[in-house]
Amino acid sequence: MYLEHFGLTEPPFKITPVTDFFFSGANRGEILDALIYAIKDSEGIIKVSGEVGSGKTMLCRMLLDRLPSNIKAIYLANPSMSRDELLYAIADRLDLNLEGQRVNVILQTLQNQLEAMYERGERCVVLVDEAHAMPLETLEELRLLYNLQVGKHKLIQIVLFGQPELDEKLEQSNMRQLKDRIVHHFSIQPISRKVVDDYLMFRMRAAGYKGPDVFSAAAVLHIGKASQGLMRRVNILADKALLAAFVENTHKIEARHVQAAIRDSEMVPMNNWLNRKSISMAGGVALLAATLAGAGWFMGQSSQHLNEASGHLSGPAQAVAASAVQPQSPEVASAVAASSEVMASSAVAETANGTILPLDKTLTLPAEPPVTAQHQQATPKSHNPVVAKPASVETNAPLLQQRLDATHTALAAPNHGNISIQLFYTDDIRPERMERFLLRAQRLGRLAEIYIVPIKLSGKDGYRVLYGLYANSDKARAGMEELPQRYKDAFAPTLYLLEN
Repeated sequence: MYLEHFGLTEPPFKITPVTDFFFSGANRGEILDALIYAIKDSEGIIKVSGEVGSGKTMLCRMLLDRLPSNIKAIYLANPSMSRDELLYAIADRLDLNLEGQRVNVILQTLQNQLEAMYERGERCVVLVDEAHAMPLETLEELRLLYNLQVGKHKLIQIVLFGQPELDEKLEQSNMRQLKDRIVHHFSIQPISRKVVDDYLMFRMRAAGYKGPDVFSAAAVLHIGKASQGLMRRVNILADKALLAAFVENTHKIEARHVQAAIRDSEMVPMNNWLNRKSISMAGGVALLAATLAGAGWFMGQSSQHLNEASGHLSGPAQAVAASAVQPQSPEVASAVAASSEVMASSAVAETANGTILPLDKTLTLPAEPPVTAQHQQATPKSHNPVVAKPASVETNAPLLQQRLDATHTALAAPNHGNISIQLFYTDDIRPERMERFLLRAQRLGRLAEIYIVPIKLSGKDGYRVLYGLYANSDKARAGMEELPQRYKDAFAPTLYLLEN
């Protein structure tokens, strides 16, 4: 109805997943790249969790498009099947007619087929959408299928896409064998207000829009708050807001149009998403990150992969977009504004604990990383930004210079803690901005805990802002829990492994 009015070639905010509208910001692109790599070059069951409407199915469809031709992907859109129905479904996708056969015959035939595929250099991966709805006995059958192997090589891989209820299901004692085989876990977080802005215009331009930004700052703020950062809700509200603007014969989406969309949508608040406990990539993901770095995978270097972070995955997921926080006092409002100011013009990593960050000459690893020679070799020492004496900054930024000097001294010490908490990183090195951030840290009494590491981001000078130095990841996690609440609200804290 409004396509011609806005110069669109197709509807920009359809809720049906269409891969042409895949938004690679908010860590979605990094997760997709890491999923492809994990399926191609590693073993273990993979789990992707996220709230309703967070983009899991779109990610699954992108995997189907992006996987190499030698990988046979079996997509199960309806997981509410019995154990036998699962086996029949997989056999059918492999062009095996086993209807009416006994289970042991099906399993043996599947193994024979998978072995033949392996000998031809082919692989098989089963993608289970809405896995939280899969019966327990069917999940257990998936585990048994994963056990099929020839020699030391697994014949089938499994990727589970599900809501947070999947995590709860896997916590049951009778699911521990399946849970122990999950070596990679990606959690899709709600997106922040700034990312909502980027997302809206990405979808508009993907649908053929050529003009200036149509969503006002107030409209974006309302969409971000009402949608709670869930992409499907963003799509619904944006579509209705465009319709409201069309009815008014205006090309600018204002807050009143979004308010009309909100009233029409009757959205139910998420069920305590921000208080759920989440787990990031487990087990071998540190090795995966190091391997990616060593192989020269520079994932997520584009600007849309370097926006304001929306959440973190270590311990209770407490990160909220700074613009969506409802401050309870002038002090909190001031701190949130300061944090937003630091990030507003900077390239801040949208990271999750364990989700692979854009690589910038130094390697960011998840919690519990095995510190091995392979990790140390991933970044040549000559490029390690923490060993170089930082250049002097302007004299009107004494706190910045103080923390640069303190960071250099601390990291040059032989027995410094090798785990820290990354608050954010930025390619905006204007001293006055960092000085304002540090001044507020000083008022909080936390200045001594702030460490600033000079880095390179896509060839540009930048800073990595860390909090604390810890002897091990357990202490770092405890430190993350004790972060000032305004840091939890404004940033996306994640564990960070320092080079020795």
